[in-house]
Amino acid sequence: MGSGGLTISRRVQNAGGRPSRYAPPAVSGPLLQWFLRYARFYVSRHMHSVRVSQEHHLLQVVGRPLVLYMNHPSWWDPMIAAVLAAQYLPSYLHYAPIDADALKKYRFFRKLGFFGMKQGNFESQRRLLDIARQVLSQGGAALWITPQSRFSDVRERPLQVGSGLPHLVRKAPQCAVLPVAIEYTFWQESKPEVLVRFGGPVEGQQVSVDPHAAQSLELALERVLDELSEAAIARDECSFRVILSGKSGVGGVYDLWGRGRALLKGSAFRPEHGDIRR
Repeated sequence: MGSGGLTISRRVQNAGGRPSRYAPPAVSGPLLQWFLRYARFYVSRHMHSVRVSQEHHLLQVVGRPLVLYMNHPSWWDPMIAAVLAAQYLPSYLHYAPIDADALKKYRFFRKLGFFGMKQGNFESQRRLLDIARQVLSQGGAALWITPQSRFSDVRERPLQVGSGLPHLVRKAPQCAVLPVAIEYTFWQESKPEVLVRFGGPVEGQQVSVDPHAAQSLELALERVLDELSEAAIARDECSFRVILSGKSGVGGVYDLWGRGRALLKGSAFRPEHGDIRR
C-alpha cells in the first residue's frame, strides 16, 4: 500500500503466475462472532446511531465473494465495518489488511481475519494479492479495503484510490466490488451520527477488462461520498435506515432537569434533544 493509495508495483504484478506463498489468516469463528457483537456494543456506547442508505446494493450480492472498499476518515472505520458485517454479512468470514506493526501489538487480530501490510514493501504487496485471491475464491468471504491507506477528510478530492485495487480484483474476477462511503456528523444529539451509504456493485469481471478501472472505481466512491454528504447536510433522516441506536440526550444536569419536568407533568421522558426520531 502506497501512502497515496493502494498501489501494487510492476514487479508484483508480473509475478502473477507464481504459486501462493502466503495463506489467509486462520479465522476463529467464535472469536469473530464475539468481536462483531462487541463492536455493536462499543459503537452504541459512543454514537447516537448508525444510519445506512442504499443497503439494497449490498443485499443483492450477499452470498458471493465481496470486495468492499471504503474511504478512511476516522479511527472508528474498522469498528463501523464490523457493525456492517454483523448486520448484513453475519455468516461471512471477513478479512482486512492492517499495518504490520499494529498487528504485532494486537496479535489476536489475526484470528479476526486481519493480516499485516507494510507501506511500499514488495513482500507485503505479494501477501495481499496471494491472500485476496484465496479469500475471494470462497463464496462466503469478504475483503475490506481502505485503498487510500491513510486517514483523509471526506471532502478530499481526488481520493487517490491507486492502481492496486483493480489489480487485486483481477485476481478474483468472480467477486463483486462495492464502494462504501462513511461520514461522521453531529445532528441534534450530543453523540455523533454515523452515516453509511453503499454504492452499486461492480462485477469483478468488468473491472478486469476495464483499462481505466482505477479511475472508474475512484469516481464511483467519490460519487457515493458526494451523495452521502448531500444527505448529511440536509439532515435527511428519511433516506437512512437506523441499524444501531446508541445514546441519546445531552446527559448530566440537562437530562436530570428533563426527567424532573417529565415527572411533574406525568409524561414519559424522551432524552432526544431534537425532533429526529430513531
